[in-house]
Amino acid sequence: MTTLDERPTSRRSSPDAPSLEAAIMAALDTVIDPELDEPITDLYFVRSVAVDDQGVEVHLRLPTAFCSPNFAYLMASDALDALEMIDDIGIVRVMLDDHHDSDKINAGLAAHAGYRGTFGHEAQDSLDELRLTFMRKAHTAAMERSLTSLIKAGGTTNEAVGKVLLRDLPSGQYKTALLRRRVAIGLSACPNSRVLVDDHGHPIPDDEIPVKLRFARSVRISIEGNGHWCRGVLATRYEGDECDGTSGPLITNTREKQ
Repeated sequence: MTTLDERPTSRRSSPDAPSLEAAIMAALDTVIDPELDEPITDLYFVRSVAVDDQGVEVHLRLPTAFCSPNFAYLMASDALDALEMIDDIGIVRVMLDDHHDSDKINAGLAAHAGYRGTFGHEAQDSLDELRLTFMRKAHTAAMERSLTSLIKAGGTTNEAVGKVLLRDLPSGQYKTALLRRRVAIGLSACPNSRVLVDDHGHPIPDDEIPVKLRFARSVRISIEGNGHWCRGVLATRYEGDECDGTSGPLITNTREKQ
């Protein structure tokens, strides 16, 4: 993640100002883009953070004006929820810039109207259902990434991959990510649990394993490819902007009392 020191900052505040700004950025670091499965701070989707005596206003952005409204709302509402957890932050305002549904989304966020209240009859699913869909995709990608790495390291074979247990995976970022995503969708983190499972934690029958692995690999490649594409498009779209598409947010702080 981009460090606070690397973010352009203009401030007129007390000595405790950095702690508030760090808390704000730490909260935003927890917000994961639902489709790309990466923190919005790593993707440079946070455009600006402005702190004053009343609270904080955060502006978000996306690579195009036509990114899915569902993705956009999930990102913005998660950012709002994360920021409102900070003690003594004051009023939190989260704004989505330059999107074809910005006005609708921003009005819904300001009113705390919720997903259905924001989109009305256009809301096809509940927010929880949408979130679960993307969390399951993230688990599928993490599962494939872990198993492919194990196969390449000689820890198992394509034929035996269906028998691999969590305890068989080496410690590291792949296993950590997989465990986190399993827990997030309600699957067991027991060391004796099978790694290759469906969305409900059921082991994959032997004759279906090749198809499941190919599907999981396509999900992982899609997520990684979309992340690369989005970074490139964002950089092009905001080239020359005060906060371009390859840097962290512009942070201003005029709060007198921290």
